[in-house]
Amino acid sequence: MKLSAKETDGITIIALTGNVLGGPDATELNDTLHLLLEKKKKKIVVDLSGVESMNSSGLSMLISGLSTMRNAGGDLKIAAASKKIESLLVITKLSTVFDLYPTVKKAVASFQ
Repeated sequence: MKLSAKETDGITIIALTGNVLGGPDATELNDTLHLLLEKKKKKIVVDLSGVESMNSSGLSMLISGLSTMRNAGGDLKIAAASKKIESLLVITKLSTVFDLYPTVKKAVASFQ
């Protein structure tokens, strides 16, 4: 997995690409979120458009990120998940936990 972050209108977009399988990737996302919180950045969109596959550890990593942000008074929203990833979120009932958006633009707009 590769992770990159950029900011748009005060909202941080974290793009994940490749296979999201937890492990060291989870540490990288967690560290990134804590650095953002130190900078008072609490509005996060995770762009999944480049994610090819995700396992239960990858899902756990997203849940942990959501908890981190909400516990700090922020939020984390999911954008542009493929049909495969979206069905995984539906099957695991995580679609009721996360705010899912078809595009990054719509996810960013939801914070306004």
